[in-house]
Amino acid sequence: MANKKTIRTADQKKNLTNRLKRLEGQIRGLEKMIEDDAYCNDILQQSLSVSSAVDGFNQELLKYHLKGCVTEGIKNDNEEIIDELLKTLRKLMK
Repeated sequence: MANKKTIRTADQKKNLTNRLKRLEGQIRGLEKMIEDDAYCNDILQQSLSVSSAVDGFNQELLKYHLKGCVTEGIKNDNEEIIDELLKTLRKLMK
């Protein structure tokens, strides 16, 4: 992985961090459900919620990436940014 960095606003950091904290809580909830011998279907439903939350996090981060990094890269004639974005989108769509 390249040693690239993205400068995020305080609001972006707060938004992304809050999403991750919610995810962390959901994962802990899944762990507790396993420990408490919860019904399989109930665990699956919670797991689907976690998956949806991860998708939401990825969508939010992708939005920031497009509006910031990709836009700046295009303005600066960085053609590699498009290839990088396409590669990432392929992975997200699997």
